[in-house]
Formats: sequence, structure tokens, C-alpha cells
Amino acid sequence: MDMRELVNSWARRLPTWVVYLALAAPAPWLFFLAVTGGLGVDPVKALEHEYGLIALQLLIAGLCITPLRRYAGVSLLKFRRALGLLAFCYVVLHLLVWAVLDVQAFDRVWADIVKRPYITIGMTALLLMLPLAATSNNLSLRRLGPRWRQLHRLTYAVAVLAAVHFVWLRKGWQVEPLVYLLAILVLLGLRTVPRNRGRMVGRPSRDSRA
Repeated sequence: MDMRELVNSWARRLPTWVVYLALAAPAPWLFFLAVTGGLGVDPVKALEHEYGLIALQLLIAGLCITPLRRYAGVSLLKFRRALGLLAFCYVVLHLLVWAVLDVQAFDRVWADIVKRPYITIGMTALLLMLPLAATSNNLSLRRLGPRWRQLHRLTYAVAVLAAVHFVWLRKGWQVEPLVYLLAILVLLGLRTVPRNRGRMVGRPSRDSRA
């Protein structure tokens, strides 16, 4: 058994709930660290940053799934919904920490959304995620049919906006946010490569087109 078959065999046997549990675990742990002084001198800002960064990483992980199957023959499609929903949850936590613990005033929250472009971009990404999270279930998939895949292509815009939000937030051309933006652009670029030119491995799947 080669490495690809080993990974696919492991993925088939791993319950999805394990992925949910493992990826959700950092949320309460980070909050605990913030409360107990484990996140430095400004725990609110650190917690806000960590939640947002995990959300971005989960979005990127979700974008990796189709290229992994198409070019490496590794099928992790069963985990894509979990990655998307958890990314949404971390974005909501990121927003709540900023609005409730950092800004602490609704009028200032609204003023910042309107006046600060990087916050406007972040809120736009969150709003685009709302219909994605609401339709991330089998019932919506059956009812929407082909429109479900069209709707969930909003994920691409969400990922780009999230990365731009991170770049703009850091003020200046810092390496870390640029790496995330570049990774997203590369992953999206791979989707534009015609399949008959790429090295396809494994059997095609309907989900790989989403």
C-alpha cells in the first residue's frame, strides 16, 4: 500500500465527528489562556487574532481538498463540510471578541465597519459565509440541486476577502499575511487548469467539482 492509499484508507475510517471535535478544541482552550493570562499582555487582541487566523487556515484547508484529489489522488471530501462550518464558527468568534471584548460599544462597532476598509472587507466575508453555513446540510443540497454548487462557489470570494482583510489589518507588506494570500491565489489558480492537462489521479467525483 502506497502513501496515497494509506491516507485514503485512514480518511475513510476516521469519523467526521473526530474532525469537528479536534478542530473545535482550540476555541475554548484559547479562551482559557486569555482569561488566565496565557496570551500575553493584551489577551483580547491575541484571542481575536488567533480565532481569525484559525478561520483563515480552515478556509485554506477546505480549498486544498479538490486539488489534493485531482492531482494527488487523496480524497478528503468527507471533511470539507466540517472545515467550512468550523471556519464560519471561528469567524463568528473572531467577530464577537472584537465587538464585545475589544470595542465594547455598538455605535463604535458600526462606525468601524463603515469607516475602516479592512473591517468592511472582513464583514463582507462573514456575510457571504452566512448562506454557505445555512445550506451546509444534505436537505439544502437536495433542494437546491445544481444551484447548491453555484452558491458554494462563494467560498472562493470569502477566502480572498479574508486574506485581504488579514493583509490590510497588518498595515504594510508583512510576510505572514502575504503567504496566506498567495496560497489562496495558487489554490484557486489550480482550479482553472483544464483537467485534461493536469495529472488526474483516482476516480472523478461529483463533489470534486464544488
